[in-house]
Amino acid sequence: MNFFTRRAANTLALVLACGASLSPAAAGDLDAIQSSFDSTFGTEQRAPRTYATPLEAQVATLANAQGGRIGVAALDLSTGRSVAVLGNQPFPMASTSKVAIVATFLEGVDQGRFRLEDQYPLMVPVPSRKFDGPVAPVRAGEMYSALNLIEMTITRSDNRATDALLAVVGGPQAVNRWLRKSGLNDLHIDRDIATLVRDDGAVDPARTVDTRDAATPLAMVRLLSGIYRGEWLSASSRAVLMGAMERCRTGARRMRALLPEDARVAHKTGTLYNTSSDVGFIHMPDGRPIAVAIYVTGQGGKPNRDARIAAIARALYDGYGADGMGLRRTAAR
Repeated sequence: MNFFTRRAANTLALVLACGASLSPAAAGDLDAIQSSFDSTFGTEQRAPRTYATPLEAQVATLANAQGGRIGVAALDLSTGRSVAVLGNQPFPMASTSKVAIVATFLEGVDQGRFRLEDQYPLMVPVPSRKFDGPVAPVRAGEMYSALNLIEMTITRSDNRATDALLAVVGGPQAVNRWLRKSGLNDLHIDRDIATLVRDDGAVDPARTVDTRDAATPLAMVRLLSGIYRGEWLSASSRAVLMGAMERCRTGARRMRALLPEDARVAHKTGTLYNTSSDVGFIHMPDGRPIAVAIYVTGQGGKPNRDARIAAIARALYDGYGADGMGLRRTAAR
């Protein structure tokens, strides 16, 4: 067994262990979680009952909700084939919201309101108590070009750089206006990153559905696919954002972890209390881009959440890869 196969087997074993039989206490916790979700969405929305394809059934098995909800959406941008598990339920975006923030700024570049070489200050958090006011205090820090701020925001998930761009565009309301104009109604930002981080932990996303700063997996995939297809940004602005996503340094144990080393991935991760996520693009060996959004809550800790994301990404890679084999066989006839 080679290193990759051994690593995949170990990770999948960890994922399956997360779904093992529950103790009485854990079963009680599960009942409480499901009750919270049922009161918000209704019992039919807790988890899918039927699956359109074997791939969707496999992803649903990996995304079981025993330790907290897991939402998945994926779209083959070449064929239109989609997969979704709890795709219409809201999940905490955490830092995956930074894709929308950067896209909003880049639209301003396309309109001539901003320039990539313009200099802006980092927004540095000032220490404050949790929930002490609706907005966490910040101070102006070191100056960087907008291009550098975008790179820091996407590749290193720098919160100070993100809030710098957010301040330039006009705050969360400006991002939401851009999202609505783009037809994205199930994705919205309510707080800047400094406030989001300061007040993190007020709600356990594995037990309570919080619709603030949230997106449905399907809405995130729609955002990603529109960016990839150039629906809202110029070719040069699209290249800036996509290039930064390809250089993302965070989340080594998430979407990339179980994929072949030569797999091309462009993504953005998110992490807050009891939630982890990874969204972006996985390119198949034949070049097809798959837009993917994976949101995970609970699961007993960050290593387990990361393992879930890795296993789901691998299942999607293999499932969509089988599509490619079928396409090649058809073309050869």
